[in-house]
Parts: sequence; C-alpha cells; structure tokens
Amino acid sequence: MEHEEAMRAAIMEAQQTKQDVPVGAVVVYEGKIIAACHNRREEDNAPFAHAEMLAMNEAAKVLGTRRLTGCTLYVTLEPCPMCAGAIILSGLSKCYFGAYDRQSGCCGSVYYIPQDRCFNHQVMCVGGILEEECTRLLTDFFAQKRRGE
Repeated sequence: MEHEEAMRAAIMEAQQTKQDVPVGAVVVYEGKIIAACHNRREEDNAPFAHAEMLAMNEAAKVLGTRRLTGCTLYVTLEPCPMCAGAIILSGLSKCYFGAYDRQSGCCGSVYYIPQDRCFNHQVMCVGGILEEECTRLLTDFFAQKRRGE
C-alpha cells in the first residue's frame, strides 16, 4: 500500500468525526489496513480517545497481541506526547503523519519522543504526507468553530 493511499484512508476517517477535531488514523499491516479510527474525545467523553490511540488499540485486537511489530501508523496530524509515547510502547514499526503540529507535536515539531534514545525502542516518524489536505481539514474545522457553526 502506498503512503498516499493510506493517508487518504486516514483523511476519510477524519471526515467521519461529528464533534471532534478531525483527525483520522489507520494502521497498516502486511499491506492492508487493519484498523481505522477518528478522534472521539468529545463524542465518548474520553480524554484518551485520540484517533491514533483508538487505531492502535483496534489493531492490537485484530492481531491478538499488544505488540504492533510490523505495523505502520498513518495519522492526519502529528501525534501529541501521549500518542507518541503509545507509539513507542506498542512496538509500532513506523509512523507517517500529514499535518505538523507546531504547538504540541511530538514526532518532530516540538520534540521527537519516538526517536529519543533514552527509550529501548525507537520508531521512525515522517511528516508531510498529503500535508496540505490534512492541514485543510483542521483549518476548515476551526474556521467553522470561530463562526459558531
């Protein structure tokens, strides 16, 4: 599966959000999407219901193991500190994201948690995959919020 194809699936997932910031994530294993989720923090009243956390959890259920070795995460927004930590702890192999989060992104913007050598596992993260489209999702959402829509 190509990076753009997987990111487009994550974008489609992000568009499913009802009340939340439109972030979508998919987990790919052996060339197939095995999990797809979007932010559900507001919808579920759950502070940890970030798209990537939900997708990694779903992937673990599909695989029947907590270890996501051989899996690649695609997410429309650069992971926050919590999600970056979960990326390490899950044993994920790679992470690709679309939009950079210059305020709290921890896969390269503010910090690079998954590459910190103090942890026993490092994960390569690459940003900017369909960046313009991923950024547009967010800017459109916040513009609507400001207009009171």
